[in-house]
Amino acid sequence: MRKTLIALMFAAALPTVAMAAMPEGAGPMGGPMDGSRHGGQMHGMHGKGPYSQLDLSREQREQIRKIMGEQMHERKQVVEKYLEKLSPADQKAMKDEMAANHKKAEADVRALLKPDQQKQFDEIQKKQAERRAEWAEFKAWKAQQPQKAQ
Repeated sequence: MRKTLIALMFAAALPTVAMAAMPEGAGPMGGPMDGSRHGGQMHGMHGKGPYSQLDLSREQREQIRKIMGEQMHERKQVVEKYLEKLSPADQKAMKDEMAANHKKAEADVRALLKPDQQKQFDEIQKKQAERRAEWAEFKAWKAQQPQKAQ
């Protein structure tokens, strides 16, 4: 029972960590959280987000929506697969598999884009990576603070 509770807490915390790495006030795709989405989840690719800056055709938006939906489904399957066995090795395997699925989805999206859109996409990805690095640096700094106070 205790293992299951810990596993569920870990699975529930994953989206929170992902949201924490985003700029303040940003929604799931980098756009503002203005209440236009139910529960912070996107119901389509309208609104502002990283892909809205790319001047996508309708067909590209549809294909990206499909890729992102498949990636979300695969992520859910990975979480369920490892939910019951969360030893440290299993946690690492889960994180690695989720990262691989995410990279594949990004590569699939990028492949759909025109060269000028790819440049913009790469810049967006670079900015997001910088934010994640800043967040990781902050978490490391914060983790050291209680140790220094003792």
